[in-house]
This record gives sequence, structure tokens and C-alpha cells, in this order.
Amino acid sequence: MFRLLRPLAVPVTYTRWLHLLIPGAVYSVWLYISPDTPWAPMVFAVPVGLLPAMRLAEGVQAQLLLTPAERGRPHAAISTSAAATWTDRWRTVLWLEIRLLLCVAVGFATVRLPTTAVDLVLTAAGDGPSGEWLVRAVAPRWWYALLAPLPILVLLAVVAASGELITATARRLLSPSPAQRLTALEERTEQLLERNRIARELHDSIGHALTVAIVQAGAARAADDPEFTERALAAIEETGRDAVDDLERVLRVLRESGTPVGQRPTLAEVDRLLDSARGSGAEIDVDVSGPLEQVPGTVSREGYRILQESLTNVLRHSGAVPVRVRISVTNGRLEMEVTNPLTDSMGTPGGGSGLRGIRERAALLGGKAKTGPYDGEWRVHASLPLNGLG
Repeated sequence: MFRLLRPLAVPVTYTRWLHLLIPGAVYSVWLYISPDTPWAPMVFAVPVGLLPAMRLAEGVQAQLLLTPAERGRPHAAISTSAAATWTDRWRTVLWLEIRLLLCVAVGFATVRLPTTAVDLVLTAAGDGPSGEWLVRAVAPRWWYALLAPLPILVLLAVVAASGELITATARRLLSPSPAQRLTALEERTEQLLERNRIARELHDSIGHALTVAIVQAGAARAADDPEFTERALAAIEETGRDAVDDLERVLRVLRESGTPVGQRPTLAEVDRLLDSARGSGAEIDVDVSGPLEQVPGTVSREGYRILQESLTNVLRHSGAVPVRVRISVTNGRLEMEVTNPLTDSMGTPGGGSGLRGIRERAALLGGKAKTGPYDGEWRVHASLPLNGLG
């Protein structure tokens, strides 16, 4: 019993009722102008439904009133775009025809059933019916008043059932085409990739800044040297400013999808990154060969982040130790290698989201990255093709 009454407590039942009655406004105007041709709106629905924009209008209205929970979602069952093919246009025509027929049926029930309930009450009171055939066909009885709720219950049942029917029809006839579904899937994939990239950006940039700050603060407290403390605070300040700049870039991407990724740091700014690591006490031996300025922007940006995470990994797990950095551009590839003495505190190969992020960045560019112990040292080696083809 309660299951049968449940649709009456859901707001969408009544928005669907409204959707069913909206065409009745146009149909009533037509009957007022030409009462002898009630079939004309059904004929006019054919050329109107063939207009590409009509599918857009009907889709927006149906999604708003029939499936409001799916409004604006990428997986919505009802499309909100103009017709792109003749198949979509003819499906729109069929939708309009069915909608008009249901409008007439539900409109009739909406008007007739409540007046029937009123006539039952009037007849029971001895005032006589207002003209409803159902009531006029029987002799007046006092107990007709007890039947008055019955037409209202029938109306509510008609409203709930017709709402389900029109919604199922809309999902069938106004659903996205296979091409639209593919486009929506591609857009969704791009959004997920962008979110994953932003997560890596935050992890690499902010993680590096915090690691440098922690190492500097610990070293300054242990050294108990005012001059060293001053240098440590200056390094923390500079690293913090850089992190804030990177954070603003990432947040700008979140706020404005059109923000160019070219504002992200590249290998042209590698000296700033190395100076930040040196400021944390690490001894860095750098060897750069080949024309870094000729490295494509995408490869250069990802290479910068790989190098940043490699240095962060060293500072986080080994502290101020000697580090060798080798960067070369040769044979159409960008080769990068960061090595440092292996300590007991170093993570296991493949552990940590930072190291996993390095391998993911390299794979996205068609390259490879290896992390782990090698000949008594911890090594991060990345090889990225300049043409993105591997």
C-alpha cells in the first residue's frame, strides 16, 4: 500500500504532471481559434519537430521537469543538444506526437475527474449534478459523498502512471545519439586526466616546498648558528614564495579552464629548483648537455616536475647528501638521472605516490622512468621522447 502511495510524496511526480499539461495551453488556443480541426496540432508537429533547435528545446524542458536529478550531469539520459541527424529529427517528431496525445488524455482527466468528485458531493446533498454524465446516469443517494475521493485517487494514479510513461518515452526518444555519448565520454575522460594532472602538480610543488622547509628548519635548529639560521630562513621564504606561485597557477586552472599550461615551470627554470635544493644543505653536482631550449614545452614541463619530485624524494628520505643530476638532450630524447647515496631510510622501489607520479608522467609522454637502488645508490632515471611517440 505504501509503495503505491510513495510516488505521490515525490516532487518530481508533480513536475512531470506540469510537463504533461504544458502543450495543453497551445492546444486550447488552437481549439478556440478553430474548434472544427482538433487534429491540426498533430499535423503541425511534423514540420516543427524537424527543426534541429526543437530537439534542444524539448530536451532542456524534459530534463528540467522529468528528470531534474540528472540536470547538467554528463551521464544524463536526456540530451540537451540540437538534432544533428535526420534520425534525431524524426525521433523528435515522434516525441511531439506522443506528448500531444498524452497531454489530451491527462488534461481530460485533470478536468473531468475533480468535477466528477464535486458532482458526487452535490448529488448526495440533494443539489443535483452540474451535468456530468457519470452522475446523471444514477439516482441520487446520500452515500455518493463517500465515493467523492475515488475520482481524486484515480486522477493521482493517472498522473503518476502517465509521468512514468512520458519519462520513459523521453529517455527513449530524446536520448543522446552514439556520437554524442562518445563526445561526452571523451570530455569526461579529459576532465579526469586534468584532475589527475592537477593532483600531481600540487603533490610535486607543495610537497617539495614543505620538504625543503622541514629540512631547513631542522638543520637550523641543530646548527645553533645565527648566520646559518638566517640563510635557512631565507631559503624557506624563497621556497614558500615559489610554492605559492605554483599553487596560484593550479588554482587558476581550476577557476578558468582556458588558462594556458605554458605558465607552468619548465627546465629553463631548473637553476631555481637546484638552488632551492642546495639551500637545504644538499651538495648537487649538475651536468647539463644539449639544447634544453629546444625541448618541446610539454616535455620540458613534465621533465621539470620529474626532477622536482626526484630532489624532493632525496631531501625527504636522505636529507643533505651529495646528489648527482644529469640532464641531456640527445638522439631525440630528454634523458634525466638523479642519483644519491643509498641510505636505510630510502623507500622501497616503486613505493610512494611521488615515485608513482614520476612513472605516470613519463608514460603519458611515451617515455619510461625507473626508480630504485642501483649499484649502491638510489637512482631515478627518466627517458622522454621529444616527439611524444616513445
